[in-house]
Amino acid sequence: MPKGYQISQYDEPLAQEGWLEIVTSQGARRIELERLHLEEDTAKLLHQGKKSLVDFNRAGTPLMEIVTKPEIKSPEEAKVFLQELRLIMRYIGASDADMEKGHLRCDANISLRPRGEDKMYPKTEIKNLNSFRAVEKALQYEVKRQSGEWRSGKINDVTGTRGWDESKGETIPQREKEAIHDYRYFPEPDIPPLNLSQEEVDAWRAELPELPADRRRRWQASYDLKTADARLLTEDKLLGDFTEHVIIRLAGELEGSVGATAKLAVNWIVNKLVEVMSEKKINLAQLPFEVDDFVQFLLLVARRQVNSTNAQILLRKMVETGKSPEQIMAEEDLTQSEEGFDIKGEIIKVMNSHSAQAEELRVGKTALIKYFVGLVMKETKGKADPVTIEQEIKKQISSN
Repeated sequence: MPKGYQISQYDEPLAQEGWLEIVTSQGARRIELERLHLEEDTAKLLHQGKKSLVDFNRAGTPLMEIVTKPEIKSPEEAKVFLQELRLIMRYIGASDADMEKGHLRCDANISLRPRGEDKMYPKTEIKNLNSFRAVEKALQYEVKRQSGEWRSGKINDVTGTRGWDESKGETIPQREKEAIHDYRYFPEPDIPPLNLSQEEVDAWRAELPELPADRRRRWQASYDLKTADARLLTEDKLLGDFTEHVIIRLAGELEGSVGATAKLAVNWIVNKLVEVMSEKKINLAQLPFEVDDFVQFLLLVARRQVNSTNAQILLRKMVETGKSPEQIMAEEDLTQSEEGFDIKGEIIKVMNSHSAQAEELRVGKTALIKYFVGLVMKETKGKADPVTIEQEIKKQISSN
């Protein structure tokens, strides 16, 4: 049975005045936090047609509520804020923070005001938001709905609660919101205030792992990665950890800058390995090979012992079979070798048999270089080095 009241921290929250940095399509900005407090869960409402069911299974379970200051400016910012918060929860191991499973929930408060005004108008709270997409869509709908009311001269003067109806793509009114004095706060005698010393806070802070924003910055500063790649490898922590292990081990084997080594690894992981895993419907934990196997694969690529075309075949075979790259190279005869091939002669042969395209190439249509590289690769059964072929083609057309 519900006891008729909810335990919640009010005037003595655990933390105040924090911030969280987010990056949206409009750039980076900090979202200031009002407070972080504990309260107990009450119940879950399940709406079915015209009926509402109340599920008390999680009543009394403690939860942490984070309240932002009223400065989120768009539905996109609200969504990105929640995504960044989820990422932090996962990095520190506090929770999987899956909205769909109820680990992370959001009540979104929104109000509009004329541009240039500082006055805060009554807000509307939106509930029943169980995904990042739902948060963004519900806020987009409310912006449109409230804008229409403003244009019609109806200014919202009552704080209220609305529920998001995913099937209709709209919010529906639920109730008017009480004022703060209606909550009738009083001290809970069995739960005294929690007093934390600065020394304790500092000690816990020192134990924190690298947080997502710090990792993104380090990826870009240390490895000179593109923003999109740094973001992807931060959002998927397991993939990021795997990639970093590969880079560190690869850098110990190859000469040259760490940045160049990182770009080689990231290119093959983000653009090729992830694609194959997606096709096979497997995740990183299900890969049948170890980090060292992937490092050996990249060493073969970097040392030009396998060309790019055969390297893709090799990688796919590794994912499918779990065999080492060396074993697959031997079984599939994928080793790059120009022995037994007259590259210059092969180029002359394919140009003679494709004379029209060869003439276009000679008069400046350089896009055809790749076309002829492909023809020569076919003649050499994929054994020759495409870089060498391209260089030889350029020599031939420049000498004519």
